[in-house]
Amino acid sequence: MSQQAILSEMNNAFADVVNEARCPVYASFFGAMGCAASIIFTVLGASYGTAKSSGAIFSSGILRPDRLMQNTLCAIMAQILSIYGLVASVIISGDLVEKMPLHQGFLQLGAGISVGLSGLAAGFAIGIVGDAGVRASSQQPRLYIGMVLILIFAEVLGLYGVIVGILMLTKSKENVTVCMY
Repeated sequence: MSQQAILSEMNNAFADVVNEARCPVYASFFGAMGCAASIIFTVLGASYGTAKSSGAIFSSGILRPDRLMQNTLCAIMAQILSIYGLVASVIISGDLVEKMPLHQGFLQLGAGISVGLSGLAAGFAIGIVGDAGVRASSQQPRLYIGMVLILIFAEVLGLYGVIVGILMLTKSKENVTVCMY
């Protein structure tokens, strides 16, 4: 066996060891957890925002039934958060494979947590603002526009998480190790 063949074999063995370290079998677990975290946390935020603001919507509907449909904006905005989580989960799940780089799995986990926790925080904000805003605008209708503006600011918190998550998912595909099966 020539020296060239021995060096080629050593390079192949070294490449296999490096590839195994960068592409462990458990890497896809982190991506799957990011996928789950994205939808779970955004749905928790959306459900809290809907439940908290719905109590105010129904109780103010007794005083001002003419404003009932107008006041449902809080619950609608809270449900948009779950759509953010769904979009992120679908994007992450589209890239899940059995053998993937650990780097990609970690970035998918980070993206899922980013979207999920931002959606959870936004849902809490929408629920609290919606509860107080609907009760206040039922007594003083001029407060409705202020409530809508604050709800938009709360909703944008969830959108920031989606933007960061998409940026992370984009980076997860750049300059990564190709995992061999």
